Amino acid sequence: MLLRTICKNKWSVKSISTKKSSFNEVLTDTFGRKHNYLRVSLTERCNLRCEYCMPLKGAKLSEQSKLLSNNEIVRLVSLFAKQGVDKIRITGGEPTVKKDIIQIVESLRDIRKLKTIAMTTNGLTLTKHLVDLQRAGLNALNVSLDTLQENTYGKITRRDGRLLKRVLAGIDLALQLGFSPVKVNCVLMRGINFDELGDFVEMTRDRKINYRFIEFMPFSMNDWEEKRMVPYKEAIREIMKSYPNFEPCDNEPNSTSKMYRVPGFAGSIGFISSMTDDYCDSCNRLRLMADGNLKACLFQNNEISLRDPLREGASDEELLDIISNAVKDKKRKHAVADRTKSVVTVIRGGRLTRNVCKASISGHHARNICTGSGSGDDQPRLTHVDGRSGDARMVDVSGKRETRRTATAVAQVRLDATATRLIAEDACKKGDVLSVARLAGICAAKATWQLIPLCHQIRLDSVTVDARLDERRCRVHITATAVSTDRTGVEMECLTACSVAALTVYDMCKAVTRDMVIEHVKLLSKTGGKTDYRAKGNDDDYSADD
Repeated sequence: MLLRTICKNKWSVKSISTKKSSFNEVLTDTFGRKHNYLRVSLTERCNLRCEYCMPLKGAKLSEQSKLLSNNEIVRLVSLFAKQGVDKIRITGGEPTVKKDIIQIVESLRDIRKLKTIAMTTNGLTLTKHLVDLQRAGLNALNVSLDTLQENTYGKITRRDGRLLKRVLAGIDLALQLGFSPVKVNCVLMRGINFDELGDFVEMTRDRKINYRFIEFMPFSMNDWEEKRMVPYKEAIREIMKSYPNFEPCDNEPNSTSKMYRVPGFAGSIGFISSMTDDYCDSCNRLRLMADGNLKACLFQNNEISLRDPLREGASDEELLDIISNAVKDKKRKHAVADRTKSVVTVIRGGRLTRNVCKASISGHHARNICTGSGSGDDQPRLTHVDGRSGDARMVDVSGKRETRRTATAVAQVRLDATATRLIAEDACKKGDVLSVARLAGICAAKATWQLIPLCHQIRLDSVTVDARLDERRCRVHITATAVSTDRTGVEMECLTACSVAALTVYDMCKAVTRDMVIEHVKLLSKTGGKTDYRAKGNDDDYSADD
């Protein structure tokens, strides 16, 4: 059993027993769900621009150095396999655009505990690669195909519609090679491909294909509209108009699809009802992103980095501790469990705004961040509030790396003439106002984690607090700078230092006047974290009159 070391917020672990972690300890969440299925994204790149999946000009890609190497992927998959994962699905982006995909599959095949090595692909290059992939160890296949009409294919993919023939040829090749069934994923959209339902069903007449219809899900920049989303029950009713004997059949354990079939047909039809009828209670999936981030749920906002501790020399036990905590943090239901929950409300700038959660379709671009207007992966969200339950939470920094972090904040105290004169003369009854304020600010910075409930206790390298009197304007200006080499920033420390230093000035002068105002407590700058920040305007703006 392992315990996370809380001191200084490191991801290191402390062993309290020589017994190895079991499947139940590491990959079972607090709701009893055992996770034996890992989706692994090999790349963020894709050779299509499907309108429901990404913007026309493509998505912003990570630098190659920030993506997992093949050896890192294999090490992490091996670690998951030792804990009970027996099914891997390689995804992207589009996994077949990765030049060494054959070698990666061969390496995964050598992990003996893996029973299934599956792949989700858009099918464009299957006729070129599938034979080699099968020899390398691939034994299950999903193909994303949203239409059987060339014109519609061109519209959806923003590519030449004649490429559809390549995808269909790849599906036929997969059937010839013995993949059974070949799963075909289709995002069903009203006004786009809803009128092809009969053609999709006919694809299963003589072919052992499981054609699976996915409810159109909202995510950033895909122009999601609820009226385009076809609930699975409506799709069933539509199919039954032509196939009245269309009937449900048995589902596999942990299946995401509700399975149906037309009696006598070789294949089957599945419905993935992410929007109208979730399957969260039986979810057994985890997702490893191309950049090494682990997602316990496709719709979960927080991602935990495995890449950073891996590259910093973390042991298997330390990595398992991080993985276990990510699994334990998985919620019972995802953020868009039905249409009524697909639009969430957050507080932004003191007002309520409605926001849509973005998610991937068919696992291609598996990111999820609750966003408002605008685009990209860096949209505003309240990191200390759980996006699903609304509960307050402490941000998990276990996967972050230590960097040198600095922050500077300011504040001021507006005085009357009497207090200003006495401070200048050093004649206040309680002593040297400015010196005591400086010391109070330093002490407050060191105690920030005890004062602000969700702040981490961090190691401070230095704290400087300056308090100076502006006699002409009857004000005390306070500046605090904090420096730390740790996994989280120090802006709260310097803001707390400024606030308490200002309160100290007030306390020491209240015997002669209470006509004082503490104002303009403000962060000026921070560096060393995910993003640097510098306040707009001049550094002296905080001293301007209201």
